[in-house]
Amino acid sequence: MRRGSPFDWIAFDPESKNGMTEHISNGNDNVLQALYETIASRKTASPDSSYTAKLFNDGRAKIACKINEEAVEVLVAALHETPERVVSESADVLYHLMVLWADTGVTPDQVMAELARRTGQSGIDEKRSRAME
Repeated sequence: MRRGSPFDWIAFDPESKNGMTEHISNGNDNVLQALYETIASRKTASPDSSYTAKLFNDGRAKIACKINEEAVEVLVAALHETPERVVSESADVLYHLMVLWADTGVTPDQVMAELARRTGQSGIDEKRSRAME
């Protein structure tokens, strides 16, 4: 069942090659960073006025449950629905993951740095290096 999107603040342009306009409402060209900043700003908002604030108020376990729920929805979409549903559900997973990041004090830059560190490294070698830690 579709609910209101936490992404309503992102300008959408169906004519652009990826659907996003160059302009994000808060002036930040990095969509993930802009979304993260919006999410983090909701930590002090009233749970009555913000879905994100409600998630923070409900606690980390609730946030984790939402990630699990959304991950299942993206898997179902991938197996039985359209690519557009996979996109939509993937956005929901990323949103809830960023709520968890904000709750734990992790930033998108930290995650991007970890991804950059792994770039060019075999997945098998990377997993092997984690097993040795």
